[in-house]
Amino acid sequence: MIEPTPAYDPDALLAWLEAKGIDHVTHRHPAVFRVEEGLELKAAMPGAHTKNLFLKDKKGRLWLISARQDTLVDLKRAPRVIGSDRLSFGNEALMWETLGVRPGSVTALGLINDADRRVTFVLDRRLWEADIVNFHPLINTATTALDQAAFRQVLSALGRDPMVIDFDTLQA
Repeated sequence: MIEPTPAYDPDALLAWLEAKGIDHVTHRHPAVFRVEEGLELKAAMPGAHTKNLFLKDKKGRLWLISARQDTLVDLKRAPRVIGSDRLSFGNEALMWETLGVRPGSVTALGLINDADRRVTFVLDRRLWEADIVNFHPLINTATTALDQAAFRQVLSALGRDPMVIDFDTLQA
């Protein structure tokens, strides 16, 4: 079976940002697969760096949680707050089908490929309030920095209203 190609790849995403007049700065770098990797690269880039979790609940609903890289996301406590059933990680095929990304490249910017709005977007309050947020532009060999106004422009252009959660209050 041939996998469908997502509507947007990294170059098309960056062109879309340009066409929408959304200010951004994209830094190219070696591949980074996990939050712990590339800390020295991130230290040179201002703003909040992110971790992004692509999840599926027991009822088959899809979730994308974007949080600051140092935020503890408790997947046992999160369901009652976000209104999901028990959460587990979504598989690679589903990730590609809905967000157009591979493992290690999960990003809120992948919502551009979720035309059917199958994925519910959950955002860490610390990112919602950050001056600058950094996300992979659909690939883990680059990081795109957006100031808060630009990030909100992206969400508005995509017609996405995130569920903003204070994950720090879930820790008890």
